[in-house]
Amino acid sequence: MTHTLTPIGFIHSPYKQKFAIPRQPGLVKSALASIEFCPEFADANSLRGIEQFSHLWLIFQFHHTTAQGWSPTVRPPRLGGNKKLGVFATRSTFRPNNLGLSVVEFVEVRQQSGKLSLVVSGIDLLDGTPIFDIKPYVPYVDALVAARGGFADEAPPLMAVDFLPAARQALTRFSQDHASLETLITQVLSQDPRPAYHGNTDNNKSYGMHLYDYNIQWRVVFATCVVESITKI
Repeated sequence: MTHTLTPIGFIHSPYKQKFAIPRQPGLVKSALASIEFCPEFADANSLRGIEQFSHLWLIFQFHHTTAQGWSPTVRPPRLGGNKKLGVFATRSTFRPNNLGLSVVEFVEVRQQSGKLSLVVSGIDLLDGTPIFDIKPYVPYVDALVAARGGFADEAPPLMAVDFLPAARQALTRFSQDHASLETLITQVLSQDPRPAYHGNTDNNKSYGMHLYDYNIQWRVVFATCVVESITKI
């Protein structure tokens, strides 16, 4: 039996590539995004009352991994990428239906030039991700304080982040377009987005990521993410 899902909209986010996207929602609170509804679903009545809720559930598709298929076992980055677990015991992107679930913070509803969009924060979604459904987060049933978190029972430790003078000069130039760019870069890098198999060691390797229209280059020095340059793409 086959079922067809139709996206209700697509998200516009600062994450232009899979690398450096936080591994869970809510870790980078400054990551602001907007869900632009498709014309057939762009009815503001569908969002009536949504401002009563501080957080929302998004059901989406891992659209960049669909062509790679799924695997019954995966290697969670949280375990260093060395141990295999069943895909349904993880939040891996390589799933049979490529569906994901994220909780985000509600910001506002916008209507401009005949377009309807929903602004949210704390997202962990790639730019252009198809959104299939939106549901309110209800604390008394969704927040289970006694729940066990398995191998992800505690939040991972944060890394220190520093900016070289050239990078700070770039932040000053670009602050007019993105006032929260420094905060976003800091929160993303504090999660240590390097591949899990690189471990927690300094390896003097240069890394790069794209946020908005910027290319950020950094390396890890003495357990600190040091931003070396920020350039416009």
